[in-house]
Amino acid sequence: MRQVPEFIKRIWRTPIWRMDSNQKAIYLTFDDGPNPEITPQVLDILDEFGVKANFFCVGENVQKYRDVFEETKRRGHKVGNHTFNHLKGFETSVEEYVENVEKANELIKSKLFRPPHGRITPRQVNALKKDYKIIMWDFITYDFDARVSPETILNEVKKRSRNGSIVVFHDLTKVAKNMLAVLPKAIQFWQDEGYELKLIE
Repeated sequence: MRQVPEFIKRIWRTPIWRMDSNQKAIYLTFDDGPNPEITPQVLDILDEFGVKANFFCVGENVQKYRDVFEETKRRGHKVGNHTFNHLKGFETSVEEYVENVEKANELIKSKLFRPPHGRITPRQVNALKKDYKIIMWDFITYDFDARVSPETILNEVKKRSRNGSIVVFHDLTKVAKNMLAVLPKAIQFWQDEGYELKLIE
């Protein structure tokens, strides 16, 4: 599991790593969709618990699965930009990266942006920050790692959740077994602990 060290957050202040630590709230986010098999299942789970989440969408997936993207918004969730082609910022020029983000934004139309893999250079941040709120995370669940069990993920969620945590899951086929097993239990835990699940606006 990965929780971003505090010294990194202090050094690099432009991206948002955690929301207000004085509010007992969790900010649930999903990366890499929409996915026609998995995203609808996620939406149904969220509906069951009466909570909303932020979905950071890949532009080419929005283009292919527009109906799933629109349904996500229709159910009251917030969407964000995750580049058009899920680019790794460390391997991409500033110009190409910004162009890819803008291409995605033509479809997604959101001022929220999360870099894929969290890999973005200071120059890319500087090029985007005037137009986008750059959202990172307080901790990532590692639901994508087949070596990690649902039980381990849930235990880490319980251990690492704190006021203002931005939490990352993924709505992808390859993570479905872990994510779909953990998600309802994680939401139940947060609600039992008195956390409000809020949207990043």
